[in-house]
Amino acid sequence: MLVNVYYYPNRLVQMKLFGEIIKELRLKGQLPLRKVAAFLDLDTSVLSKIERGERLPGKETVMKAAEFFSLDKKELLANFYGEQVARIIFREENCGEILEAAKNNIEYFKTRFTQQGQFDFDHE
Repeated sequence: MLVNVYYYPNRLVQMKLFGEIIKELRLKGQLPLRKVAAFLDLDTSVLSKIERGERLPGKETVMKAAEFFSLDKKELLANFYGEQVARIIFREENCGEILEAAKNNIEYFKTRFTQQGQFDFDHE
């Protein structure tokens, strides 16, 4: 079951946490927690924790949520990963420098991946 509650413009998605977005859309669509949880293949208690920001979902859940609520998958995934990074570094004084270093590392990883054909963090 796909639900088109309403389109969330990119700038609004970036100002909310993943759980807040899902809860707001669920409530606007007057959908019970159990119905959304069933589509996402989650226990209702797990979805409730995600909505409250007490637990992070996996990528698969994010993608299913985008499908369920007719959201742009790339936007929601970008917001999700951005939230994960923010949770790690938000207390650091040099957040901007950390993000710049991460951006540079990503470019390095892409170059290395292209040159070597595969990049595996687990077997380095």
